[in-house]
Amino acid sequence: MTQRIVLSSVATVLAASAAAPAVAELKYENNSGGYVELYGQFHPVIVSVDDGEETETRLLDNDLSNSRVGLRLMQPYGSNEFTFWFETGLGLPSTGSANQDGTNNDGWSREDLRHVDFALRGSYGKFSAGQGSMASDGAAEVDLSYVGTTLYSFTNDENGAFFYRQPDGLLSAITVGDSASNFDGGRRGRIRYDTPDFNGFSAAIAYGQNILSDSDDDDYYDLAVSYGNTFANGVEFAASIAYAVRDFDDSSGERKDTIGSASVLLPSGFSFTAALGTRDDTAAGASDPDYWYAKVAYEDDWISWGQTGIGIDYFDGSDFNNEGSSTKSWGIAVVQRIDSINTDAYLKYRSHDFDGTVDFDNNEAWALGARWRF
Repeated sequence: MTQRIVLSSVATVLAASAAAPAVAELKYENNSGGYVELYGQFHPVIVSVDDGEETETRLLDNDLSNSRVGLRLMQPYGSNEFTFWFETGLGLPSTGSANQDGTNNDGWSREDLRHVDFALRGSYGKFSAGQGSMASDGAAEVDLSYVGTTLYSFTNDENGAFFYRQPDGLLSAITVGDSASNFDGGRRGRIRYDTPDFNGFSAAIAYGQNILSDSDDDDYYDLAVSYGNTFANGVEFAASIAYAVRDFDDSSGERKDTIGSASVLLPSGFSFTAALGTRDDTAAGASDPDYWYAKVAYEDDWISWGQTGIGIDYFDGSDFNNEGSSTKSWGIAVVQRIDSINTDAYLKYRSHDFDGTVDFDNNEAWALGARWRF
């Protein structure tokens, strides 16, 4: 039934995508080499989630890459570049807040602010200050595949707030998001330094706090090392590794994450991506989860609209939510580029199998969406 509901909506979503106008680049340059650029995106998705007993189908904003608007400013200053970056989500009803009890429709809040970031770049590297990415942001999500637009190491975007169904038919208090994570770094009010690129290698270090939350006074600090290169035979490779610490303000302990990911894209169109992570949490009662993730994908220009990507992935986690638990998840997706309207349309299936205090019913999700950028 779920498949029929989602597949019958394909024509609707593609028609809506085709109706989106192609917008010229909103970039305004000055006579000193600087510019101001306005941009944004709209990302509706039809999500259908089956918790083993009931199916919920809704039209939402995809938390995978939410609808947003932003502004970038760059101004040369001698041999340096000064930049300012502002970006905010639109606060639309989101997949991140939808579950069996409904959807949070509270609208925009300050937590939708993504970037209010000032930076100075030169031969010495780059110094950043303000709300923005910590050094570990993206370290678990290095992915060169085109299908990575929707299928990547974070597996909870479409149904993360849904509760697992217990064997007795009742809903548990454990969500899909509780049972899996890639531990990727986030955005904070921070200061950050990035080194220059050295033959494809670079490093970053940051310290920050969650300035958008009244209830989080913890300290966050991390460092990351990244590498990327395209070799003479056309093979592309990228990798990153990071170490991140959250120091709890109530002196209850620390949470330490070690994460890494790597991806290779071959000239044939095949790509292989992997990620892994471990967590050491010293807070009382906390478990120390770990995971590994793998994906194989293929992409080609099969039709005149633009590139097509397909892929299948697998996530294996242990000790999420409680010690001794087991999380298995797999997904499959196809993504179609529509160049004429700068849109990526996709269809994805994801299955979560969580064996925690009991063996919960599988949670399955179909997602049919389109991301239009301007």
